[in-house]
Amino acid sequence: MSVGIGIIGLPESGRTTVFNALTKGNAAIGIQAQKAPHIGISKVPDARLIKLAEMFNPKKIVPAEIKYLDIGASIKGIGKDSSISGEYLAQLSNVDALINVVRSFADDSIVHSSGSIDPARDINNMNMELSFSDLTIMERRMERITNSLKSAKPDERQQYKSEQELLAKIKTELEKDIPIREQNLTEEEQKSIVGYQFLSAKPLLTIVNIGEAQLADTQKIEEEMNAKFGTASHHVIAFCGNLEMELAQLDDEESAASFRSDFGLEEPGLDRVIKQSYALLGLISFLTAGADECRAWPITEGTVAQKAAGKIHSDIERGFIRAEIISYEDLINCGSLVEGKKRGLLRLEGKTYIVKDGDVINFLFNV
Repeated sequence: MSVGIGIIGLPESGRTTVFNALTKGNAAIGIQAQKAPHIGISKVPDARLIKLAEMFNPKKIVPAEIKYLDIGASIKGIGKDSSISGEYLAQLSNVDALINVVRSFADDSIVHSSGSIDPARDINNMNMELSFSDLTIMERRMERITNSLKSAKPDERQQYKSEQELLAKIKTELEKDIPIREQNLTEEEQKSIVGYQFLSAKPLLTIVNIGEAQLADTQKIEEEMNAKFGTASHHVIAFCGNLEMELAQLDDEESAASFRSDFGLEEPGLDRVIKQSYALLGLISFLTAGADECRAWPITEGTVAQKAAGKIHSDIERGFIRAEIISYEDLINCGSLVEGKKRGLLRLEGKTYIVKDGDVINFLFNV
């Protein structure tokens, strides 16, 4: 199952350019009207799979994937009633995180929607738009709760009251410009609002879309923006969308790496975005390896073995018996599973074992 990330941004921010850079796509950019969402898949780079493939010689290698969704509309004004709001919100509701593209590059031929280039202002404006969207949903729900309470049975009243109180609490903080992701909600409270799919509750990665002339200032820009806006659930990175798109579309990876080096870029922009996305979502990967395939499976950090098994198939989770586990490092050092078992490094774990990043797992189950 792919991790889903929605790409949003104000008009002329370079949102679709960034989408192309992340997916090696060629979606039309510029003034063309986008009538349908752009959807693209990126493979998550994982050198461990290559090493495992050398050991197991599988029929295929399957890295984890991220699905990027660039929706054909501006986020601006989505909190208000409009013909596109319902469809747009529905498309965004299923993503795991958001990327907000804000413009920092200079181009006299592309007029900024606000009349001037100011990334900090645009980040604040986008935060407000996301909050407005959530407030609209919240107010409608609270109105329905008020109406339902009038005819509610005694056993239903407490449930409605609890929901009403929680929404009122969240609404008060939103009106103070505190997005839901930054509110100190309990784990139980967070679970109770999952169904609403509030946009300001989703982890947010802001991409400051810089020009080539700003590449030397990448670190400075990131430090300044993270000092102003960065939190555990909101990271900011600088990213030259146009350059990264051109490099991503080169067929020759060696040429792309050479050009990237010429510009002083240590790694592809995609790799940086994926690392930040995984960190925001608290994701790790466990690995499976065998003659059929070597595969990476993304899970939330802290996932127990039985739940991790469900990532592969619900039958494996339901019929879970135990898991045979060896760490990737131990397996590589041993050279084989057989040798790992001889050294006592291949161990058996039960349902409640907390899976670690890089665990190579074989699930034993019975259905």
